Amino acid sequence: MATSGTTNFDLSFDRIIERAYARCGKSVRTGYELAAARDNLNLLFSEWGNRGVHLWKIQNETANLTAGTTTYTAPSDASDILEAVFRQTNNDGTTTDTTLTKISRSQYEALPNKADQGRPSQYYVRRNLANVEINLYQTPDTTDTQINYYYVGRIQDVGAYTNTPDAPYRFLPATVSGLAYYLSQELAPDRMQMLSQVYETELNRALNEDTQRVSAHIVPMRSYI
Repeated sequence: MATSGTTNFDLSFDRIIERAYARCGKSVRTGYELAAARDNLNLLFSEWGNRGVHLWKIQNETANLTAGTTTYTAPSDASDILEAVFRQTNNDGTTTDTTLTKISRSQYEALPNKADQGRPSQYYVRRNLANVEINLYQTPDTTDTQINYYYVGRIQDVGAYTNTPDAPYRFLPATVSGLAYYLSQELAPDRMQMLSQVYETELNRALNEDTQRVSAHIVPMRSYI
């Protein structure tokens, strides 16, 4: 038997909404129902932001440093900063990266002179309502250096009904079942428990798959008598 030879299956939001309503034993009939489903999808994706770090939303960014400037603003879609390095260009054109240590608010507050200038070695992340700020210590003393960092981006909004989710294909089952569960709270309370269980199962499967696969080395501890 022949196979399709393609691996580009996806679902637009209007089709996801149809599938979710069907699981609730309903069908989409009005514009209000479409709008309600879109609101619930955006709520669903917001809730996914509380489920940990999603690998497909990890972005890399570089910021040029300015002498005497302590605070730098991450891109508007940033939710948190995972790790960062201080980067400087050598005379031969190569670059050298030095790991920066992420510290807590209390540790940053305890620093006696936050404006002290030198080569940065630590950073504190302030997660504001409208943006994410990176506060360096020490404050850079040159303008020809950079910080390079990885940040967690927010999942994009639904937008037009013809759009597709800002998530890998592995999360399509959880998207449909999650929307069905959210809709059932208003439309089909009798199915809510069942749909909740299906959603949690499918989402956990996708989250467990969305991990880094790296080599692990186990070294036995040497004991002495």
